[in-house]
Amino acid sequence: MAATPLAVLVPLAAAPAAAASAEPAPTAAADRSKVVVVGHRGAAGHRPEHTRGGYELAVAMGADWIEPDLVPTKDHVLVVRHENEISGTTDVSLRPEFAARRTTKVVDGRDVTGWFTEDFTLAELKTLRAVERLPAIRQRNTVYNGSYQVLTFQEVLDLAKRLSRRYGRQVGVFPETKHPTYFRSIGLPLEEPLIETVKRNGLDRPDSPVVVQSFEPSSLKRVAKELRVPLWQALGTSGRPYDLTAAGDPTTYADMMRPEGLAKIATYAQWIGPDKSSAIPVGPDGGWGAPTTLVSDAHKAGLKIGVYTFRSENQYLPLQLRRGQAPTDHGDALAEYRAHLDLGVDAFVTDYPDAAVLARAERGGAPRGPVQPRQFDNGLPEEGRE
Repeated sequence: MAATPLAVLVPLAAAPAAAASAEPAPTAAADRSKVVVVGHRGAAGHRPEHTRGGYELAVAMGADWIEPDLVPTKDHVLVVRHENEISGTTDVSLRPEFAARRTTKVVDGRDVTGWFTEDFTLAELKTLRAVERLPAIRQRNTVYNGSYQVLTFQEVLDLAKRLSRRYGRQVGVFPETKHPTYFRSIGLPLEEPLIETVKRNGLDRPDSPVVVQSFEPSSLKRVAKELRVPLWQALGTSGRPYDLTAAGDPTTYADMMRPEGLAKIATYAQWIGPDKSSAIPVGPDGGWGAPTTLVSDAHKAGLKIGVYTFRSENQYLPLQLRRGQAPTDHGDALAEYRAHLDLGVDAFVTDYPDAAVLARAERGGAPRGPVQPRQFDNGLPEEGRE
């Protein structure tokens, strides 16, 4: 989800007293103990994305699943980065030995300039270190710049196994295939190594702790032919999936969220994952509108629905929930979780798993892990430099 320019939200005028009347009207509180909390790229509000420390912290805070975005290396190993262009998530731009690899490519129809995972071997990527992707918003996270390596998909699966043993509960892994049409076009398809890795780890079953997601239906359908794991169709806020664009199919994300579109999704996936604004729209003034019927429509189609991405900073919250004067100040994020819980969503994808777990606990969902804020002040016992 694209960040809103900071200057747009200054000053913040909403007052706490006005927020309550402007929030969507809640239904009767229900036991929501089975709502899944997904640590979005780990605990991205607290640590740089897709790092060992972020994943460890997310699970310690009570996250049920951790999310790795998958992109390939030159030698066709799946690694975990937000995008294949890595200048914003690693220190590659500071490495003179890789300066000549800066280039411009067309990815999903857009010109992108930087350094790309597909131009590096795994051994080369392992020499890089992760950095905070949003330093202007999460300046405190920059203290961890340089602390973590780029992880492989296998390393995330191994980490989830260790964390499952540590906390005595199954930790799910929620991989996303990033730009699968693009990577297939350059001879580095994502689905085949993903399928092989899942099978090699004995995770190919309907109740698997691995749930595969993608914005591109064709990617999920390829996985569905080979694996029995649950699948999650991610949905954008505008436009259409790139694989459909490339194939000349005019179906848009909006079409996919209509009842007939949801019925088609249900033939190959068990979940949909829309932006939270598709469940509770945000108007031109930044304030909440009336909830849509998407949650109930998904359930009628036999689909579960998980919404993304929950963040606590004012600039990511509806107008009624912003607090303080700075876009980077934290607003009333718990109210946003409550509103979506009351709508009946089945999962939260969140940068702040601790807040999501607390909101879920209010609806009868006991915390699934040690959720004691003071525990996180100095990081986890096993968190450290790699």
